[in-house]
Amino acid sequence: MDLINLTAHEIAAQVRAGNAAPAEVAAAFRHRVDAYDAAVGAFLRLNERAPGVKTEGPLAGVPVAVKDNICTDWLATTAASRVIENYRPPYNAAVVERLLEAGAYVVGKTNLDEFGMGSSTEYSAFFPTKNPRDLTRAPGGSSGGSAAAVCAGFAPLALGSDTGGSIRQPAAMCGVVGLKPTYGRVSRYGLIAFAPSFDQIGPLARTVKDIALLLKVIAGHDPRDATSSRRAVPDYVAALGRDHGTFKVGLIKEFFGDDVAPGIKAGIENALRKLEGLGHVVEHAAIPSASWALPTYYVTACAECYSNLARYQGVLFGPRADGYDGPADMVAKSRAQGFGGEVRRRLAAGAYVLSIGYRDRYYAKAQTIRQHMRAQFATAFEQFDFLAYPVSPFTAFKLNTRNLDPQLMYLADIFTGLANLVGLPALSLPCGFDEDGLPVAIHVMSRPWDEERLLALAHRLELELALPRDAVTPAV
Repeated sequence: MDLINLTAHEIAAQVRAGNAAPAEVAAAFRHRVDAYDAAVGAFLRLNERAPGVKTEGPLAGVPVAVKDNICTDWLATTAASRVIENYRPPYNAAVVERLLEAGAYVVGKTNLDEFGMGSSTEYSAFFPTKNPRDLTRAPGGSSGGSAAAVCAGFAPLALGSDTGGSIRQPAAMCGVVGLKPTYGRVSRYGLIAFAPSFDQIGPLARTVKDIALLLKVIAGHDPRDATSSRRAVPDYVAALGRDHGTFKVGLIKEFFGDDVAPGIKAGIENALRKLEGLGHVVEHAAIPSASWALPTYYVTACAECYSNLARYQGVLFGPRADGYDGPADMVAKSRAQGFGGEVRRRLAAGAYVLSIGYRDRYYAKAQTIRQHMRAQFATAFEQFDFLAYPVSPFTAFKLNTRNLDPQLMYLADIFTGLANLVGLPALSLPCGFDEDGLPVAIHVMSRPWDEERLLALAHRLELELALPRDAVTPAV
């Protein structure tokens, strides 16, 4: 049995039927990790616990990779930062509790950009992750380790977190499926925060059906998260097989200009033609405020970043530097010693936009624009069922290129931060390859709480596109 290329659905079915034992499944994926992860660098640490013997549950025996900013009480949780590199949480995140209850096996903790701040997984304090499809290229970020793990067949499922595109962008660059659910659909309890009004945990997989399966497991109310929704959780897997009728899809014209690579445009246009062939209507959608997304996102997210991470000053939280001259010097040296350059940049930006004399000019204005954007999207969804656009203006880029210029790196989020600003669900679906053989993805956004129809549309399009779904073996 080729366990590596089975879907999560298929693995769980084999385990429940008694055709494969959880230990056998775990051993097969661990062998794959041992063979290839030295080249990829998807994991910061592996789970050395023996897999359970549970043979029931929706994820019975299914290996899942977990991003290392999601708390696990038996594995260190570092957020890829030196500041908390020895942190061992005293509790599991809500999503980890639900994975274990569903019978899953946590393979290990995946690499990320430090505290989730980055778009290439090169800003990890420990080592960069490489794209399994081309080891000279970045896997995207900040959930690059999770996307690379799914792509390379280290696990059929993974959890990431998405603050400004950190699930969808690496999913696109690695050629897997990634979903940012509606804000509040999945509990944030146990997620190390970057920007709490943006952060959302979500699934990555090689198929939409597996995304639906994992979302069903992790979604639902959690009283420990004040932003967690009490809405009932639908059966997302069953919804894939229902006839939902035809939809009207709007292509956001502000995000489909000359700055989008030709190969990405061609892949998205082909996907939209497939949708039209299925009877759906595709038209251009005008959303003027979409062009404000990137600056609005960075002002507000950096402000929240500063609010969250200011506690790491060498007094109560984080290591304290030696040889300081007074409290201010101690804080400055402790942060310089503990945080990487990108985190320090965002802390500085957040402090600036919240400072006296600048808060109204930047932060308050950005929050006003954010509300205006929400209103515009609500209006757009009165006309359209879904909105489509690219995940990124470019495919997977070479390592050690964009990380040398922060502004170039920030452009990787130019299309993705929008969904976090307005709190809507958005999915990245592979839709082809460019002229260099690199994955291309289409980005689809829906109304809040409409993941059922979003996944159903994506599943039907996935079947029409009929792209390879097998794990990619890195060329080591």
